[in-house]
Amino acid sequence: MSKKSLRELLQKADRAVMAPCVYDCASARAVEMVGFPAMMLSGGEVSIAMNGVIDYGFTNLTDLEWITSRISQTSGIPLAADIEDGFGGPLAVYRSAKRMVAAGAKALQLEDAGDMEESTELLPREKYYEKVRAALAALKGTDCILIARTNADPATQLDEGVERMRRAHELGAEMTTVVKLTKIEDSRYVARHVPGWKMYPDVATWNGVPEIEAEEAYSLGFNLITTHYTLKAAMDGMLEHGLRNFAEQGVSYTCAKQDATGIMGMSATPLFDPQSYMELQGRFGGAKKEYTIVGNKVEDFPEGFVRTPIDDRL
Repeated sequence: MSKKSLRELLQKADRAVMAPCVYDCASARAVEMVGFPAMMLSGGEVSIAMNGVIDYGFTNLTDLEWITSRISQTSGIPLAADIEDGFGGPLAVYRSAKRMVAAGAKALQLEDAGDMEESTELLPREKYYEKVRAALAALKGTDCILIARTNADPATQLDEGVERMRRAHELGAEMTTVVKLTKIEDSRYVARHVPGWKMYPDVATWNGVPEIEAEEAYSLGFNLITTHYTLKAAMDGMLEHGLRNFAEQGVSYTCAKQDATGIMGMSATPLFDPQSYMELQGRFGGAKKEYTIVGNKVEDFPEGFVRTPIDDRL
């Protein structure tokens, strides 16, 4: 599991922590390699990547628990996880939180809507507060924090969302997020009325202009910033290569293309630092072994990327 907690990372940070959304071990690896200090498990992208269906309530606790355990056991940076509405009432939330902590999550995001088909339909306040209390009870004594989330629309429900997050913080949630923020004036309003750590959700750029700069977000108390890009980037690359390889009926395009890492060929194995696994095995005795694929030499881990020690990944 990750050797770092998100709480510790946030406490020591002097700027906003950028946490891209991930959905499997490969996307988590890519995020870690380029130097991001944390990541967020996207329930929606897990639904697409694991089950091949859109984010419409198809993802369940078992899906999230399974992939959380795999990512946490093979990455050295902390993983926050979106657990939707906790998959039921307070008892279900309590159980979900317990299981996700055991799987290695360092933060859990709990929303105040109870139906994916009507995700803008907010739960009654007290119903949501019951879930917050349940989650906090489950996380007590752990290094996992709660991110209370409201789906309130700032255009029509900003005061409602602010009140819910203020109360969630009062109950003990260490971080809150008004998940539909897009305007800087709304962000400033939230900053004035909701104390404590805040997450800025899915920061985006429109026509080349970011909706908020990281420095300004941090100055307003938004010390965690998430964004989606990994699944789109992965699909973009696969489609680009696929179109060329299909047209040529081979893999010449992939094998000849020098990508962002400088690695040639058609295997991504070098990016997962296979020789470090062999070095670890060597500590236990026996002759030094080189990792190969069907007897073929594997390129070294690429320069210019973060090479996390194997001890922090297993």
